[in-house]
Formats: sequence, structure tokens, C-alpha cells
Amino acid sequence: MFNSPKLTVVGAGPGDPELITVKALNTLKSANVILYDALINIDLLEYAPQARHIFVGKRKDKHRLPQEEINELIVKYARERGHVVRLKGGDPFIFGRGSEEINYARKHGLETAVVSGITSSIAVPANVGIPLTQRGTSESFWVITGTTSQRKISNDVRLAAQSTATVVILMGMGKLKEIVEVFSGFGKEDIPVGIIQNGTTVNEQSGFGTIKTIENIVSEKQLGAPAIIVIGEVVREANALQTVFQNVKNLPRSKYVKVGAA
Repeated sequence: MFNSPKLTVVGAGPGDPELITVKALNTLKSANVILYDALINIDLLEYAPQARHIFVGKRKDKHRLPQEEINELIVKYARERGHVVRLKGGDPFIFGRGSEEINYARKHGLETAVVSGITSSIAVPANVGIPLTQRGTSESFWVITGTTSQRKISNDVRLAAQSTATVVILMGMGKLKEIVEVFSGFGKEDIPVGIIQNGTTVNEQSGFGTIKTIENIVSEKQLGAPAIIVIGEVVREANALQTVFQNVKNLPRSKYVKVGAA
């Protein structure tokens, strides 16, 4: 049954299909079309068998569709089929262009809504036992994009390197050498660093070291994108908390979460 043209931008969480909200799953059930990204867990699409599934994901140097074309598809399918869900990894308003898509849809007369997601910037470090804040160690944290729209390292990395805050860098693996140079320039060669690839998924891999050693560790472990870089004293907690977190991971898990009707 056709419903009025609508866009809902939905956060799919950091990768583990159980780390998605009940509201997000119920929204998938009401979708007529789902435009989904590369970083979402494909299992989530099984909650929306009634919808047409269209991949519009982007990866470094391998953009499937330019953002402008994705915007046009949102409007096209909303007018043709009704409710379009734009399914994005993590939270759609944290480096996810969710606000751009919402604004475009509104300009073209679509009803819009947002369902927040669990951001990978917090969930992925937590999954390996890294608390972004800790009493007596870190009073705040920065979440920074490693690569700007101009394909350059963000100037905020330099500002963050001068603070005592925990620094979380998304989309930064291509700029790791420059990030190391920035922190080294402020005498922080011994600051702990953790890099988590494919966080919260069955393919998760991680490497830990310091600003001085992390490039070698990445090379040895062959870590790459998509990955999150965490810099700060709290990274030392990863090993101390590993046993606790491993016990949680070993609990029985259902393949899918049971949710109420949409």
C-alpha cells in the first residue's frame, strides 16, 4: 500500500546487528525502499523483506554513487513508492551526511524523520575495553574525522593533540602517518594508541601501541579501513578490561532481536 512520500534517516549502529535500536528495527519494517551504506550489517535487511533494497555505499576511492545522486534517489523513490529509509552505519549525524539528506528531502517537500544510532566512535572502543573518559585520566574526548572533504587531514587533529582529552579519529587510516607526525610534534610519542578495524563485528581486529610504534604495528597486523583510531591514556585500560569484556562477549546471543510490530 502506497503511503505519503517520506524519508527516515536511520542509524544502524557500529556493526554488530544487535547494536541497533528497537525504534530503528520497527522503522525498517515500515519501509518501502531502503538505501543502505557499505558499513551496515546486511543481516539487518532481513527485517524489511517487504522493501526494495538498494546499495548506495561509499568506500575510500570507490564511491558507488556521488552524494548528489543519492539525494536524487531519495526524492525519486519517496515519490514513487512512499517511505524511504536511508540506513547508515553508526549514527547518521556523526560524519554520516544525515543532515544533508534531510535538508535536501525537505526542500523537495518530503516528510522527514531521524532515528539515532549507536555511534561507532563510542561503541567500538568500549567493545575492546577502552573507556573514553575515566576519572583522574580523561575528562573529555574529541571525535574527529581524519580526512576532510578536501581529502586533507583535519586541522582539529592538531588542536586535539595539544589537549589531555582522549582523541577518537574516524576515517583516519589513510592519514595515519600525518596523525603520528602531529602528535610527535607536540612531544607525545609515548601516548598510547589503539586501532580497531571492523569493530563489534566477527571480523574485528585490533592493534595497540604508542604514537612512536603504531605505524609498525599496523603494518605487522595488516590493519586497514574501516577502522577507528583511539589516542590517549585511557587506551592503557584495554588490556586490564579484556577479561571482563570477553566474558560478556561469550554470553549466548540470538541471531536476531525480537521487536514489536511497527
